[in-house]
Amino acid sequence: MSDEAMDAVTRDDHGTPATGSTSVALGDRAGLHRGAPEGEPLLAATDLVAGYLPGVNILNGCDLVLHPGELIGIIGPNGAGKSTLLKALFGLVNVRSGSVTLGGEDITNLRADHLVQRGVGFVPQNNNVFPSLTIEENLQMGAFQAPKKFAERFAFVSDLFPTLAERRRQRAGSLSGGERQMVAMARALMMEPSVLLLDEPSAGLSPVKQDETFLRTRKINKAGVSVVIVEQNARRALQICDRGYVLDQGRNAYSGPGRQLMHDPKVIELYLGTLAADVDAASHGPLLPPTSTS
Repeated sequence: MSDEAMDAVTRDDHGTPATGSTSVALGDRAGLHRGAPEGEPLLAATDLVAGYLPGVNILNGCDLVLHPGELIGIIGPNGAGKSTLLKALFGLVNVRSGSVTLGGEDITNLRADHLVQRGVGFVPQNNNVFPSLTIEENLQMGAFQAPKKFAERFAFVSDLFPTLAERRRQRAGSLSGGERQMVAMARALMMEPSVLLLDEPSAGLSPVKQDETFLRTRKINKAGVSVVIVEQNARRALQICDRGYVLDQGRNAYSGPGRQLMHDPKVIELYLGTLAADVDAASHGPLLPPTSTS
C-alpha cells in the first residue's frame, strides 16, 4: 500500500500531517507525553529501570502513558529498549525501579497471568501461536482463564477477522506469517483486554502483509482496545498511531503526535532516515524506509 493510501485510511483520525520540529526532545521531562489527552491514563510507566542480567540495565528511566482509546507507537534504533519496555509492562522483565500502573493501580512486576486477568494482552514477536493446534484451539487457549466467555469472544474476533471463523479447523502451523499474526492478535483479545501490547507485529512479513497488519491493528483499536505497538517499520507505525515515543539507549528521546514525529526534521535525520537501510535490506520490499528492530 502506498503512503497516500495509508494516509487516506488514517487521516480521519489524525488530520493533516504536520511539519517542523514540534516533538519533545530528550531531557524535557515536563513534556515527555506531548499530545496526550487530559485526564488519568489507563496505563502508565514512570521512570522505569529494568534489565535481564544483574547490574545491566536496558531501560534507564523510561516513561510512557496510554489513555483510553489511544494507539501508541514506540520506535527507535536497535538496542533502544523498545521490546524490553513492553516486556516490563507485562511482567516479563524485572523492573528494578520506577512503577507501572493500570487504572491507577500499581501492577509493577505483577505476573503475566495476573495481568491478563486484569485486562492486559500481549502478543510477542516470535513463537506466538501453538502450531500443532487449530485456529479454534489457539483461541480456546486465549480464553483458558474464562472458558465460559469463549463463544462470546470468538464471535467478537470473528467479526474483526472473518477468516478465522471460516478456517477455524485449520492447524496454525500451516498458516502464513501474516495469518499466524492474525491468530496471535485474536488469541490476545479473547480475555477482553482493555490494553493490547504488540511487539513488532510486522517483522518478517512481506510489504503487503505488513500493511495488512497495520490496518488490522487500527481496526482492533477502533473496536475499543487501547494499543501499544513496538515497531521496526517506524513510518508505518507513526502513520496509524495517535502518539509516538522514540526511545534511545533505554530513555525517552522524543515524543509527540504520530504524524508530527513522522515529519519532524530531527526525528527524520536521527531515526527515520539513517536507519532505513536496515529494514530495507531485511525485507527486500519496495515500501518506504522504516527503522530497525529492538
